[in-house]
Amino acid sequence: MSGLSIVGGSANPALARAVAAELGVPPAQSDLDRFPDGEVRPTVRQVRGEDVYVVQPTGPPVNENLVELLLFVDACRRAGAGRVTAVVPYFGYARQDRRSREGQALGARVAVQAVAAAGADRLLVVDPHNVALEAMAAGSVDMVTAVPVLAAALSSAFAGDGVLVAPDLGAAKLAERYAARLGRPVAVVRKSRTSATSVRAEELVGEVQGRRAVVVDDMISTGGTIEAAVRALVARGAVPEAVVATHGPLVAGAAERLAGLGVRIVVTDSTGVAPAPPALEVCSIAPLLAAAITRLHGNRSLDELLIGA
Repeated sequence: MSGLSIVGGSANPALARAVAAELGVPPAQSDLDRFPDGEVRPTVRQVRGEDVYVVQPTGPPVNENLVELLLFVDACRRAGAGRVTAVVPYFGYARQDRRSREGQALGARVAVQAVAAAGADRLLVVDPHNVALEAMAAGSVDMVTAVPVLAAALSSAFAGDGVLVAPDLGAAKLAERYAARLGRPVAVVRKSRTSATSVRAEELVGEVQGRRAVVVDDMISTGGTIEAAVRALVARGAVPEAVVATHGPLVAGAAERLAGLGVRIVVTDSTGVAPAPPALEVCSIAPLLAAAITRLHGNRSLDELLIGA
């Protein structure tokens, strides 16, 4: 069997190092040159014949990190890698999985196919915004979940009569996965978006009166959806306890918005996030990614780690 190499991009080098440490291998030698006009040129060394895993989430700045991922994959190919897997815990453009009107691009399809075209044999993602990502790819896509990691961190929030809350219809299935592990009921908020950063909660379906509520979602970007859900819960007599999401890209203004909610915020280290509210708790997915890489490297099944498992 070929050797195993971990190549870390600049989007989240701490996560790449943590994954390598979990696997007991040193990160592969690589450099990233930046030209005055903004171009990047990665160089990867000593990976000839290796089974290479490029760890590079494509969170903010999405376009820059995506291009860097593509170039790192290409660099690994040109360095003679035997197999290349793009490990993209947070996959930018995954929300662009359908058109709402004529003439719009299907960003998710373009991005996932670009990774394959750059030379990746496989794509490994964590809790993507839409599992349809797999159907858009020309190559193999493995989608693992951080729900067990986050559910373990949540267990203390359910000492009493707790309820899991999906902040919109799209998060309902995710909430059900948490419910299956924690043995609690689910409530769902129906929302309408009034702008790119503002959301209004229209209806809350489920019994939440007097219960400790945990809002679960795949990601927190502006925080608008989360804020609307928490305020709807308070209006219905619930006690918001925590907000949990796999990904926390937290764009400008999100940290302040979340801090104002006064609840516990739990995310993973899937993105290289910057300033965050003091209440933010981060659970590492390095062990999850290392377990997935170990199985892929040994050509073993990922069944126990996959979404829906």
